[in-house]
Amino acid sequence: MAGVMKLACLVLACMIVAGPMTANAALSCGTVNSNLAGCIGYLTRGAALTQGCCSGVTNLRNMARTTPDRQQACRCLQSAARAVGPGLNTGRAAGLPSACKVFIPYKISTTINCNTYVNLSL
Repeated sequence: MAGVMKLACLVLACMIVAGPMTANAALSCGTVNSNLAGCIGYLTRGAALTQGCCSGVTNLRNMARTTPDRQQACRCLQSAARAVGPGLNTGRAAGLPSACKVFIPYKISTTINCNTYVNLSL
């Protein structure tokens, strides 16, 4: 139950923080967060990687087709990672796409420059 509350708070915080950044992107932080909700246990508690998590990663990658969408997804991921704080396993977060066999040309991290690296084509 506590994990669900953390996720709900995280989604709300991301929506508030990133709302103004979505002007040119069709992809919202709510969409990003809902697609990755199945990954929370894997990223924070060391739970097993689930098919639901990987399906969300694949869906998100398929939705983020334009540069503004990829940049927005990146910003949403950064905000979510910061909101989780020290409970986030940064190694698992960085390796999540490859663990799900989904290619993206950058590592997920709180320090990546979303304006630079996500301009690369998928």
